[in-house]
Amino acid sequence: MAEEKTELLDTSVPDETMIINMGPQHPSTHGVLRVRLKLDGERVVRAEPVIGYLHTGFEKTAENLTYQQCNTVTDRLDYLAPMTNNLAYVLAVEKLLKVEVPKRAQYIRVLFAELTRVASHLVWLGTHVMDLGAMSLFFYTMREREVILDLIEAASGVRMNPSYFRIGGLAYDLPDGFHEKVIAFINDFPRWMKAYRHLFDGNPLINERLHGIAFLTQEDALALSVVGPNLRATGLPVDLRKVEPYSSYEDFDFDVPTRTEGDAYARFWVRIDEMYESMKIIEQAIGKIEPKGEYTTSDRKISLPPRDEIYGNMEALIHQFKLVTQGFQVPPGEVYQGVEGPRGEMGFYIVSDGSSKPYRWRARTPSFYNLQSMPVMCKGGLVADVITAIGSIDIMLGDVDK
Repeated sequence: MAEEKTELLDTSVPDETMIINMGPQHPSTHGVLRVRLKLDGERVVRAEPVIGYLHTGFEKTAENLTYQQCNTVTDRLDYLAPMTNNLAYVLAVEKLLKVEVPKRAQYIRVLFAELTRVASHLVWLGTHVMDLGAMSLFFYTMREREVILDLIEAASGVRMNPSYFRIGGLAYDLPDGFHEKVIAFINDFPRWMKAYRHLFDGNPLINERLHGIAFLTQEDALALSVVGPNLRATGLPVDLRKVEPYSSYEDFDFDVPTRTEGDAYARFWVRIDEMYESMKIIEQAIGKIEPKGEYTTSDRKISLPPRDEIYGNMEALIHQFKLVTQGFQVPPGEVYQGVEGPRGEMGFYIVSDGSSKPYRWRARTPSFYNLQSMPVMCKGGLVADVITAIGSIDIMLGDVDK
């Protein structure tokens, strides 16, 4: 990489190329991403992503927090899919604790993980199509995403960064009337998608800007550790929900969408198809979840008792205060847990030294690895195709600059 940088900036040999920066202020770089381009006219000779403009030091921050407090850090990694991050983290800690989570809580986690996937893909769809020159769809997808955020708010009290999944289960039980709201969402979804597809099915703008653009072979994808829809668009059906099931995903019937073309068009349709599959899972999950029941482990060393047991109980209040402020000790050991997020494998590697704080806390974020494929996709293409490539990868800069 050092040699490539030197070559990119080497001005000792005169030629007809030009070096320009795209971003970090450019709106179509989806955040504070800077791309250093070496151009021969409109043709891209080399594209080099420059990251670090959003760096917050999440991993070091988490090592100074208790295990419960770390949960709020995970929300802010990929802030469009916070519940995916929550799920990967709490599953990792639960592995270290060897704690059993009630089946009902596992199904609720699946429900919200898939709602989060659909919400994230809606944002991707609206912004990606807007990058290509079509603006209307962005407003529709934002409108529909609001319905999902309403469901998240109903359960957690917060629209974004809810920290609803907790070690041992969930923060609260589902509210009254939640099932009916989810069923209404399920019934409305086909109508939304039909309206979307009227806008992009056969649309010459979408076809010309995506077909054969930002091509990535399966070999390159594997060599660059590409994951998620970007990998499945090369024909490889790798999905952790199927390959290494977690949180009772083995109890659900769904397919893993793939395409073989490996271009931006293939990545586009993999994500569209994934939304339909997520809706299948959501419909199954809401049918499996009883309106009332256990939503967290009965082990009070790591989980707070229900609210009705705390109010008026001084001993329970003192225990709650200690648990929140001092945390609980986790047995020594190390663990890795990955889940299938909207952008691919989201995982956490945690080392415990037996205290109430992680000794080492490392996030394996999908956007960081997927971004490596951008130079390969862009080489030889046009400047306009760089925008297509970035949008088709679906990066999240909080995920990259962790």
